[in-house]
Amino acid sequence: MPESGRPMRADARANEDKLLAAAASAFARDGAAATLKQIARDAGVGIATLYRRFPTRELLVDATYRYETARLADRPAALLAELPADRALRAWMSEVLDHLVTKQGMADTLKTLLRGDAELGSQTREQLTAAVEELRRAGSDQGVLREDVPAGDILMALAGVTLAAGDPRQREQAERLLDLLMDGLAP
Repeated sequence: MPESGRPMRADARANEDKLLAAAASAFARDGAAATLKQIARDAGVGIATLYRRFPTRELLVDATYRYETARLADRPAALLAELPADRALRAWMSEVLDHLVTKQGMADTLKTLLRGDAELGSQTREQLTAAVEELRRAGSDQGVLREDVPAGDILMALAGVTLAAGDPRQREQAERLLDLLMDGLAP
């Protein structure tokens, strides 16, 4: 909801979603070199529309980070609708790696934001832990994932993989490490 307290118009919401998706792609593709002008162009809106909604680069980075985190947190249901739970969890983990590429493009600004907003880091952990729990619980119910491993531990192991091999040039290694993690989650 906008700061005015009024609900956002449907066209404004659509423009914001296009801007955030374009920003995520631009940060993943161009890193810190991503320009606001190119983001607006990629979203199919004018630069004034971008600045009206996100007057500073920091606000755009913050909103993009929240948008991408919410997108990841909402993915389990769709993945579970098309895949067995163990494969859905594995696919979700790969999407987290993709998200990291976006985060790296926003790294400097994001570090400042997270230092200044402890609640944002906590909120992110809660959202992602809930997503893992949904996948873990489904996997346990299907008999394809261990039921004795807490979602928080799975998320921490995933964080370890991203710390060890989170650079895009290490993607193959990161995928192998995710496979090892999944092997440890098998019943």
